Amino acid sequence: MNIEEFTEEQLAGQRLMVGFDGTELNDDLIHLVDTVLVGGIILFSRNISSPDQVKTLCESLQKYASSSGQPPLFVAIDQEGGEVSRLKKPFTQFPGNPAMKGEEDAEYFAEITGIELAKIGVNMNMAPVLDIACKGSIMAERSFGHDSARVSGLGLKVIEHLQKKGIMAVAKHFPGIGKTTLDSHLDIPFLDITMANLAEVDLLPFKAAIARDVSGIMLSHVLYRQIDSQWPASLSPCFTQKILRDEMKFEGIVITDDLDMGAIKKHHEIKTVIRQIIASDIDIALICHKGADIKKAFDEILNHVKMLGRKKMEASVKRIIKYKKKYIKTGCL
Repeated sequence: MNIEEFTEEQLAGQRLMVGFDGTELNDDLIHLVDTVLVGGIILFSRNISSPDQVKTLCESLQKYASSSGQPPLFVAIDQEGGEVSRLKKPFTQFPGNPAMKGEEDAEYFAEITGIELAKIGVNMNMAPVLDIACKGSIMAERSFGHDSARVSGLGLKVIEHLQKKGIMAVAKHFPGIGKTTLDSHLDIPFLDITMANLAEVDLLPFKAAIARDVSGIMLSHVLYRQIDSQWPASLSPCFTQKILRDEMKFEGIVITDDLDMGAIKKHHEIKTVIRQIIASDIDIALICHKGADIKKAFDEILNHVKMLGRKKMEASVKRIIKYKKKYIKTGCL
């Protein structure tokens, strides 16, 4: 399937990754695939009961997408190890990033996790966490630590070995939230930090990840007031278009953090959010919960396809399809 053959509706749907309720291919999922035409699905604990169940779910999803004439789906999960692990026993349990003693631990985590994800049909892991955690950080229990060299070294091992196993790695949360203490699930965190400060420390692991061909980068919902006083990084042209694309030369997939989080939902309606995502050259809007915002987001993206024209919208979808062709060996591509 060539981009030129995509309908306007398909171009819009590929820009969405969404969550859902249930553990099998149900009417809601069918609607997301054949009507909203979503490009990706993200799994949570609510969607998982056993290895065989989730494997059947992923296989039936891809089969249905193919039978509907759609490209294969990104099937993503947050499997960082430690406190953010959607897959519980009998999947291998790891103590988490802070407990890693060195690169061998990171390599072992990524190899085992990559094998287990591939077996059940998951093709994207929202990991590694590349935030550099300072004292009291909200990321203290999820980060590799406070030293940029350690975070870079362990993060690169995770990226390398996940992707060797056929799992797209998504580094997060650009440009770094290790200095924040407020949870963006609840409300929007603010950071008064200069671009020079970010470049000296927080951006270093992301630069290394880009050099190692990381498939994706997830944006944070933090408002860096000295860099963009109006928009958080996840909605800011300054961070994606200027810094990540133009200056850091990242050509992979850029994904927002969950747009259902308080940092976004409490402050912006979904139409405004989508407008900023498109203006910022962000590829995928992530909406992790069932609800009206998914269809509203699709409709707003479609409006922009019609308003701006196909060429403007095709660049992101070309990136998306490039990684689907590279990592997903099933479906209509």
